[in-house]
Amino acid sequence: MFKYNLLLFDKMANKKITIIGSGFSSLAAAAYLAKDGYSVTVLEKNKTIGGRARQFTKQGFTFDMGPSWYWMPDVFERFFNDFGKKASDFYVLEKLSPAYSVYFGENDFITIEDTLDKICATFEKEEPGSSEKLREFIASAQQNYNIAIKDLVYRPGVSPLELVTPATAKRVGQFFSNISRDVRREFKNPRLVSILEFPVLFLGAKPSKTPSFYSFMNYADFGLGTFQPKGGMYSVILGMKTLAESMGVVIKTEQNVEEIVVEKNKVKGIVSNGTFFATDTLLSGADYHHTETLLPKKYRQYTDAYWEKRTFAPSSLLFYIGFDKKIKNVAHHTLFFDVDFEQHAKEIYDTPVWPTSPLFYANFTSITHPELAPDGKETGFFLVPIAPGLEDTQELRDTYYEKIMSRFETLTGQEIKKHVIFKKSFCVNDFISEYNSYKGNAYGLANTLLQTAFLRPKLKSKKVENLFFTGQLSVPGPGVPPALISGKLVAGLIAKKNN
Repeated sequence: MFKYNLLLFDKMANKKITIIGSGFSSLAAAAYLAKDGYSVTVLEKNKTIGGRARQFTKQGFTFDMGPSWYWMPDVFERFFNDFGKKASDFYVLEKLSPAYSVYFGENDFITIEDTLDKICATFEKEEPGSSEKLREFIASAQQNYNIAIKDLVYRPGVSPLELVTPATAKRVGQFFSNISRDVRREFKNPRLVSILEFPVLFLGAKPSKTPSFYSFMNYADFGLGTFQPKGGMYSVILGMKTLAESMGVVIKTEQNVEEIVVEKNKVKGIVSNGTFFATDTLLSGADYHHTETLLPKKYRQYTDAYWEKRTFAPSSLLFYIGFDKKIKNVAHHTLFFDVDFEQHAKEIYDTPVWPTSPLFYANFTSITHPELAPDGKETGFFLVPIAPGLEDTQELRDTYYEKIMSRFETLTGQEIKKHVIFKKSFCVNDFISEYNSYKGNAYGLANTLLQTAFLRPKLKSKKVENLFFTGQLSVPGPGVPPALISGKLVAGLIAKKNN
């Protein structure tokens, strides 16, 4: 048996796997495939790795360009454990206290602390009797979390039967109700409703379109808490890079894949920067729609009409700002819900236009880790959710910068615009040019009922024998923890095909 395993490993080492993209899902898949003995090469279009999770530095300030929330630490730990490692072998993790703050008006905010007991006390103060309801709601959310994160999301989405388990059978009704209905049935205070509906926004759809089962995001929020890696989220990318390279993965940057060469229903290789590279298996962690445009038309699984009908998670208008002073009256993560949530959501999903009065989010990582900014200064990351595919001009960016900065000053009671050293914006056009993102979406396909599990674009091509996909447009869905899981799932499918 031992001799057989050695022969199998040698056989896999001769199998070349090329991975397009170097985001979370691609790096996860690369590590799992290298562990299985494959010869793995990762090709990244940009100058630095990380995909949407790249890092931006300027004048001593350091910013995560994309993902900024570290939730579900158990998923990260499970990833590193699969290689006999721990997350702490690669980066230092700190639980945020408080987790975040939410502004509802001028000097009017609710702070979400770092334990459920503290959060219950906050809820009780806002709405007498709500603390007990919150404990019951989170207990149910925890049960969903145990079912989903510890079981369902680690299934590759190849069959509807994956969703049928004794546990899900008892909760089938939760797939036909929605988060908004459940929350509003138990809680009447609109501020608390907004806070409870907020976590499912990470799934990319309105709470009213998100199945009740996804309340497990509330457990991730209130039950597990919010963390921050020292050095920012990019520390996780660097840790995954170190892990992958230690197992022989080769990572090449500034490699723009221009064509996928297919013969007789099999990928023979790719053309990058005008040069042909042969491969035995191709895995794309790049935008799914874009990847298929690199194929001859007859080998594409999904038409333009298919993509046009999908419900996409939002795009974003982002600002990375260096301030010449420390910012007051904010937490590491701060949400600004002082305007009509429903109106903003409608302008993203129903009648896509630039929002009239946008909600926005800001984080200041240098509050937690001062080394991310020069002494006495502050990093500021501001995000406005917008519909994908909108017109994107410098004039619009400037208009919305003024809108949110003026509100920020009023709400937090301080002057900040005159303390800006520099600002960099990133929006729809950049998501397209930097990541080949369909319509410039930032988060992928939303997790609605009809875009869950086996109903999402497949990890394995139905038309090309040795072509696979991973990431936020595929299974299990948007977000960093799902990206890690997606990498594991697709690596398992590749190994199963080749055994």
